[in-house]
This record gives sequence, structure tokens and C-alpha cells, in this order.
Amino acid sequence: MADDIRAMTAQLAADPASLVFLELGEALRQRGQLDAAYKVARTGLARYPDLARAHDLCARILCDRREPDRAFEEWVTALELDPGLAAAHKGLGFLYYQAGDLASAERHLELAASGDPADSGVRAALERVRSRQPMAEAGAVPAPEAGSIGPAEAAGVPAAEGGPAPPADAAPELDGREPGGIERSVVAELEQGTGALLLVDANGLRLGGRLRAPDGADVSDPVAALLAGASREAARTARLLALGEWTHLAVECPDAHLVLAATKEGGVLLALRGPDAPMGRLARFAERAAVVAARWLEAAG
Repeated sequence: MADDIRAMTAQLAADPASLVFLELGEALRQRGQLDAAYKVARTGLARYPDLARAHDLCARILCDRREPDRAFEEWVTALELDPGLAAAHKGLGFLYYQAGDLASAERHLELAASGDPADSGVRAALERVRSRQPMAEAGAVPAPEAGSIGPAEAAGVPAAEGGPAPPADAAPELDGREPGGIERSVVAELEQGTGALLLVDANGLRLGGRLRAPDGADVSDPVAALLAGASREAARTARLLALGEWTHLAVECPDAHLVLAATKEGGVLLALRGPDAPMGRLARFAERAAVVAARWLEAAG
């Protein structure tokens, strides 16, 4: 394989527009050279942003890097470009299985099996999901443990041990394909605070969620205080410009994308994602998450 990688690397250097980056990225992934594989995949994706297979490659590498949330977004994007891409359905089926959403896992695995009938791993995974589906519907089975369905049986990617739970959040709900998914993930994030959402009232008091700095320090309360001022300034600017009520603000940084969404009574919800997250999708997610957060507060109060 080393010779193949050298040959493909030389080919790509001679012709940067070559689709050989797909094979090269996969070969590097299989050798465990994940940083190199991801660099190749992202470079190719920048040249071919509408190529579904490139998004699928990125997703598989991200799963190996224990970043299932970002992998989830890449597979959803791949299906937006090619709704019949079996590899993307297979990957999403795997992630949904890990998240305990057996109904969604079954649906995606069925689509993967119909798109690639020769894939015995997909059939095996589908049989396992179906065997657990009736018990799960009856509430008798907890969410599957991470890694209980392996790479040969599902997506061809390893379990995301130790990483964040695969999101049942923005992408499916925003595409209108997974009703209720966003509500589960938003409520879990507001209650558990893993670092993706922060809900703040008009006075800068943190109501839910949590944020941490790169060094692990909890910065939730200082950020919450600052966000209250940002919300007031946004509302003031919108009034001065006669733009009506503001709904959200989008901020792009080298290491992250974030969106501030207005909530009831002058509060704000901050949604944070990695720099590869599509800003439009993140904005839609933040706006819907703000609605869910309002219901969560009402139920809690």
C-alpha cells in the first residue's frame, strides 16, 4: 500500500484537479494517517464542494478521529448532494445506532442496503437493528453501547469511544427528515452542558448549557454576561436601522463558527460548532434551538 500511496501522491501533485484524492485519502485513512488523510480530503473538497463522495470521505475520516458530530454533518451534506449515496446512509445508520435511535438507524440502513445490495455488512447491521427494534419501541432496551455495532457490520468506521454523542440535532431536523431529533439533543445539551450551547437571559444569567475554553476552564458565566450586552446592542442597532426585530447573528472565527439567536424577553442562545460547519445550517439550527429552549424553560419553571 505504501507504493500505492506514493504513486497517488505523485499523481495528485502532477494534477491537483485529479479525483485520485478520493483513493489517496481513503488509503491514508486505512493506514491510520488521519491528519494527512483529512488534509487530502479537505483540499479535494475545496476543489469539488458539490461532490458527495468527497463529503463521505471526510465523514469517515472524522469518525476515525472521534468526531462523530462533524462526521454526521458531512454525511447529511453528502445526501443533500446525492440522496441515493449508500455509503452516507450506511454511516448515518451507524451513528444513529450508537445514539440509540433505532428507527432512524433502520431507515438509513434500509436505504444503504437498497443502494448497495452486495454489502453484507449493511445487511448484518440491518438485521441486528430490526431484532432490537420491537423491544426498543416497548421501552425495554436502553441505548446501545458505543461500539456494539462494529465497522464491518455498519459504516466501515470505528465506534466513537470517548467522544461526544452523535448528534440527533441540527442537520436532520433542519432538513425536515427527523422530526423531534433537535428537541432531544437541545434539551440534553442545556441540561448536561457539553459545550455546544449556552442559554442566557436578558441580565446575563446563564440558564442552561456550558462553555469551556481550550484549556478546559469553565467560561460559561463570563461569556453569559457578555452575551447579554451583545443582545442589547443587536436590538439597538436593528431599531436604529429600522430593520425590525433581530433574529440571529453569525460569527466566523478560524477555530469555530458560532451563532447568537434571540430568545424571549431579551435573552440569547449561543450555538457553537467547528469551523467546517455550514453557517447557514448552523443559523437555522440556532433559531430552532431557541424555540426548544423556550419550551424547556417553561417546563422547568
